[in-house]
Amino acid sequence: MKNNEKNSNKKIAGIYYFASLCFYIAAIINFINGDNNSIAVVFLCLGSSNLCLGSVYLNKDNGNNDNKK
Repeated sequence: MKNNEKNSNKKIAGIYYFASLCFYIAAIINFINGDNNSIAVVFLCLGSSNLCLGSVYLNKDNGNNDNKK
């Protein structure tokens, strides 16, 4: 059960990383076009938030919990 949960977290992290990459590409395209800079900033923020969420799911695999006493 534990191994299956680790694989699930890795898949979810991979999906978040892929979504992050897509948002970053969309932001770059909108910055290059120059028409929708505000939308590009939104895509940049969404990509960064997905990158953070992916790293959270990968950190769950390590079993490290900084809040342990």
